[in-house]
Amino acid sequence: MSLEFDVAIVGAGPVGSVLAALLVTRRVCAPGRIALIDPKLARDGDGADWDLRVFAINRASQRLLAASGVWARLPRSRIQPYERLCVWDAAGSAGGSGSLTFDCAEIGEPDLGSIVDGRSLKWHGLQSARQLGVVVVEADVRAVSIDEATARIRLGDGRDLATGLIAVADGSDSPTRRRLGIGTAGHGYASDALVAHVATAIAHRNTAWQRFLPTGPLAFLPLSDGRSSIVWSLVRDEADRLCALDPASFGDALESASAGVLGKTRLDSAIGRYPLRLRTAERFVGERVALLGDAAHAVHPLAGQGLNLGLLDCGALVAVLEAAADPRAFGDRRVLRRYERWRKSEVLPAAAGFDALDRLFSNADPVLAALRSTGLGLVGRTPLAKRWFAAQALGTAGDLPPFIDGHDEITGDRSSPRR
Repeated sequence: MSLEFDVAIVGAGPVGSVLAALLVTRRVCAPGRIALIDPKLARDGDGADWDLRVFAINRASQRLLAASGVWARLPRSRIQPYERLCVWDAAGSAGGSGSLTFDCAEIGEPDLGSIVDGRSLKWHGLQSARQLGVVVVEADVRAVSIDEATARIRLGDGRDLATGLIAVADGSDSPTRRRLGIGTAGHGYASDALVAHVATAIAHRNTAWQRFLPTGPLAFLPLSDGRSSIVWSLVRDEADRLCALDPASFGDALESASAGVLGKTRLDSAIGRYPLRLRTAERFVGERVALLGDAAHAVHPLAGQGLNLGLLDCGALVAVLEAAADPRAFGDRRVLRRYERWRKSEVLPAAAGFDALDRLFSNADPVLAALRSTGLGLVGRTPLAKRWFAAQALGTAGDLPPFIDGHDEITGDRSSPRR
């Protein structure tokens, strides 16, 4: 195995694996010139049941996954398109006052996005990278050193890798980011997200439902087997109380919190629990270093955009490297700054917006409740505003890589995203 690479990717989750696959399919790097490093590679495939972690993949991310070859590998049984999205405030009712509903038919789209199994996405992303000839390395990173000529990674098994660029995609608590001395800014929410699968008396009708409660948002995401996956954000004391309930009582609490939108609700899986935080890296790049995904930014899950932002990081970095053309220039900070400017201009406003939405909706102030209800109703009655929000949800707004938004020729300012 060659120990010299054009790009070494740390982290073989969905973001790292998709980046590796995309670098090959876009012919930015030859297959054997990419290393994908992780101390614990995925061992299983699709599993007997849906993973507790599911992702709402928007249109832009679907196009990117298709471009990388990963989308075609995903089993259809682990993908559930959703055709409608209903959002409503605790003071209103689903489909009534204080609510906003999007329907794909209204905007001429086949769907608004797809719910995808987390385990399947991780496994097939890794398998795609392998089949494309990416060098997959199962080892932990012990040290990183960088000079003007190259970056070196010392692995736990004693091997050294030399590379022109290190792409850091090893999660929100990224040990590689810490080794590089890149700090973060942000805060915790003193809240956790509970995730589980539930069976409901009323069919989900290929609809994603989200109710904003004073304790945090509650989402029901449709699965292909007729169940729904829930993401319930709660202050920690309330999360402790609910996790201590028996399954029947938990289902009752969930039905009450959702105002019975899907009828009688029964817990049909274990309950996962994840702390919520807003965290962004102080810088997304360094000499021969680029941060992607949660290593660069972790956001509130209320809009389900965390992974979508990470996948667009992959697209932006690939577009920038594609424009640079020469692998010897991949680690040049002037090149990488184009990626940083591009992604910060998209990620930072999104993160701030999600944080503001959480603050606006997660409280019981009656004045704010009235304003929320009025605002949601106004958007629903204003076609231009509604279409704008739909484009945001689809991920088709903003500054997209050319091969995602349909402009596959990388020329002029398109090559460095008009920066």
